[in-house]
Amino acid sequence: MKSRTEIKDVLKAPALGSAVLVKGWVRAFRNNRFIALNDGSTPHNLQVVVDADKLPEGILRKINFHACIAAKGTLAESLGSGQAVELVADEVHILGECNPEEYPLQPKRQTMEFLRTKAHFRPRTNTFGAVFRIRHAVAYAIHKYYNDLGFYYLHSPIITGSDAEGAGEMFRVTTLDLNHLPRTESGEIDWKEDFFGRSTNLTVSGQLQAEIGALALGKVYTFGPTFRAENSNTPRHLAEFWMIEPEMAFYDIYDNMDLAEDFCKYLIRYVLEYYADDLAVLDARLREEEKNLPADKRRPMGLLEQLHFVVDNNFERITYTEAIRLLQNSKPYKKGQFEFPVEWGRDLQAEHERYLVEKEFKKPVIVRNYPQAIKAFYMRLNDPHPDEPGCTVAAMDVLFPGIGEVIGGSQREERHDVLLQRIREVGIPEEELWWYLELRKFGGAPHAGFGLGFERMVQFITGMGNIRDVIPFPRTPKNAEF
Repeated sequence: MKSRTEIKDVLKAPALGSAVLVKGWVRAFRNNRFIALNDGSTPHNLQVVVDADKLPEGILRKINFHACIAAKGTLAESLGSGQAVELVADEVHILGECNPEEYPLQPKRQTMEFLRTKAHFRPRTNTFGAVFRIRHAVAYAIHKYYNDLGFYYLHSPIITGSDAEGAGEMFRVTTLDLNHLPRTESGEIDWKEDFFGRSTNLTVSGQLQAEIGALALGKVYTFGPTFRAENSNTPRHLAEFWMIEPEMAFYDIYDNMDLAEDFCKYLIRYVLEYYADDLAVLDARLREEEKNLPADKRRPMGLLEQLHFVVDNNFERITYTEAIRLLQNSKPYKKGQFEFPVEWGRDLQAEHERYLVEKEFKKPVIVRNYPQAIKAFYMRLNDPHPDEPGCTVAAMDVLFPGIGEVIGGSQREERHDVLLQRIREVGIPEEELWWYLELRKFGGAPHAGFGLGFERMVQFITGMGNIRDVIPFPRTPKNAEF
């Protein structure tokens, strides 16, 4: 028998009495008889029962924590508690030894901070095994969702000559010798001598290119790495992260909100249906982590409760102006409990967003029509409204419990003259976006889209407290290990 069976398949449909070959890593070895074996296909271990008298001499001392082994034997009904089936081994082979005195992970609870320094081993832990299986599940569900709706997957460039967000916090891409930079007569760097003949950077967004696709193919989405050179060492920031950015011709802001809500619910439902075992591991971890914390330091709800909070409720929809009024009339505002000010024209902070979701409406919230001054140049300018003290744009943010904003999007400005004026106002050189303007000049159409931070969604679904723990190899200020 040469073909191995994955442990998830053994546990899902055990054929008692059948011969099975399994391979994996030792999670525990008790009494020189019971091996807990895991191969990464499931959070559950398979108990392998060995008879020391039948094993080759010296093999027992090699069955250590996280040693890799192969075991062949017969499936039998388990006599112990905690598992329905076990493998009674006829043969055990060591595929990879592991010296327990030198191995950096010990069979005990480790801190998240320590495990980040061992990113090459942390997927072997129960927590990170569950996180990375769910990360895969969300990625697959994204592609399935958009494919089933007739979207086309567009590969936007990683190297770009434009700053889509206008923030300026970008990583430069160059082949120039930094010790001998070519200069112009005025002393500036001569980017014409660089590989691309101009200044280029790693992209912060695929949105602008996605608009090209939408205005030809109708409905497209991008899903790829993006980069932000923001010197933020917080649990919410990464320098390299993944973004999903659908873009749809003939959509307005209301169509956009409908799609965003349906998309979020689909992803969470998919994980609830197909990865319930991994969610159970993470839910138990959270409960254990928070059981000794004071009530005001605990999360507002458990992990599974939080996920059902999203999928079981219709999202509340309000304008930014309505949100400001609600916040200013709230008890936390009147008692001075908000850290950040609440006034029209200022962006909402996470504490404001969470209040609207967790206290005011007790359901996810979509806020639309933000002040023009705090939003990007490409968002469509709204007509003046008597209830609003200033100009607004057709922007929208989707707010979740615990983390606040999870999606940001807008109806795009399709009017050439209005877009041109806005580009000039924010100081972006017109020659950088000549092609973007031409999309409006030649056959332009109303269109809309949004961006979902992939890690932000995985963080919400898994309940992990730090975004660095939902990406295999986090890139952060002063850290590019692994």
